[in-house]
Amino acid sequence: MPDTVLMFVNGQAMSGGELGDALAGARFLGPVRTAPDYRFFSFGDVFPGLVPAGRGAGRPVPGELYEVGYADLRERLLPREPAELELSVIRLEDGRGSLSMVCRDGVLGGEGVHEITAEGGWREHLATAARS
Repeated sequence: MPDTVLMFVNGQAMSGGELGDALAGARFLGPVRTAPDYRFFSFGDVFPGLVPAGRGAGRPVPGELYEVGYADLRERLLPREPAELELSVIRLEDGRGSLSMVCRDGVLGGEGVHEITAEGGWREHLATAARS
């Protein structure tokens, strides 16, 4: 039985992000996108969150895919994730499943939370926000 899982990240855990060190022991599998089943939100431009929108009811969200060990996931990444997010299974653009952090129910109405689905991903959103 393998002791690793696929983990899709789309925010601060991507390479170069402030949580990227949590995946230092993981194997980087490359850039990927989700299936077009998600909406994407910014939480005060500090971190993003995926929200399932239903099959084909959203847009593909870019991110990175890692093969990560359970110990690193449990001890290094999950404890540093924001309380507004929870671990779930998502669908990637190629049809595979992967673990990922998604928004918990009831968190979208908070102050500073706004949709960024159309902006092309977290890095693109931050670059756009920096120019504003």
